[in-house]
Amino acid sequence: MKKLFVIKIGGNIVDDAVALDSFLQKFTTIDAPKILIHGGGKVATSIGKKLGIEPNYVNGRRITDAETIDLVTMVYGGLINKQIVAALQAINCSAIGLTGADANIIPAVKRPVKEIDYGFVGDINSSQLAVDSLQLFLSNNLVPVFAPLTHDNKGQLLNTNADTIASSLAVALSKLYDVRLIYCFEKKGVLENVGDENSVISLINKEKYQQLLQDKKLADGILPKIENAFAAINTGVQEVLIGDANDLLQNTTDNTVGTLIKA
Repeated sequence: MKKLFVIKIGGNIVDDAVALDSFLQKFTTIDAPKILIHGGGKVATSIGKKLGIEPNYVNGRRITDAETIDLVTMVYGGLINKQIVAALQAINCSAIGLTGADANIIPAVKRPVKEIDYGFVGDINSSQLAVDSLQLFLSNNLVPVFAPLTHDNKGQLLNTNADTIASSLAVALSKLYDVRLIYCFEKKGVLENVGDENSVISLINKEKYQQLLQDKKLADGILPKIENAFAAINTGVQEVLIGDANDLLQNTTDNTVGTLIKA
């Protein structure tokens, strides 16, 4: 099976022009089929404030009302996505900017209201992804670049967590490729000791994960990433890597420096 890299970058890279440029230079040189998913960063919040739209967060998650879905569509699907695509074209990487609505690749459902109404937020079912459309782009040497937006098949766009989009795409494509899902963030990997940047855990399997949970060694911020990682591994993805964006190229090899998660 051919190798495919599904790579997600967070807002901390998107917000920093120098870091983004450095990352894209590395990303371009990966000599294999690849997909990029980007988060939103702080751009939507700052543009929103200029337009009089105040951000509203509950438990760290953005509430997406009618005004906010218009805002994030403009910023994520327009400004940020097209800036990344243009930057890739400038370094000879033939990229195509997409949302989940394009070619019906990522249909989702509006999150049901329970204790909290998150508004226009999408939940994805990986089994419904239009893998054939995605395969068409990849087989023509195009690099899909996804903004964190999906749609409900009734004309409504939905704000959707970029980590989840990356995981869903990796799962859907694992039937056709040997997929490594890479989450790039600002640390070298998952740390055994949160206070020590050099205490990177190089490999986590299910046993090690249970042990880390038992010893309460996982910081709250990293837990959702690891949960997402194991959800992907349990549904066909071969490997998930959590590491520093600066180490991207090494983390596409067998000699990784981040945290590799395997079944």
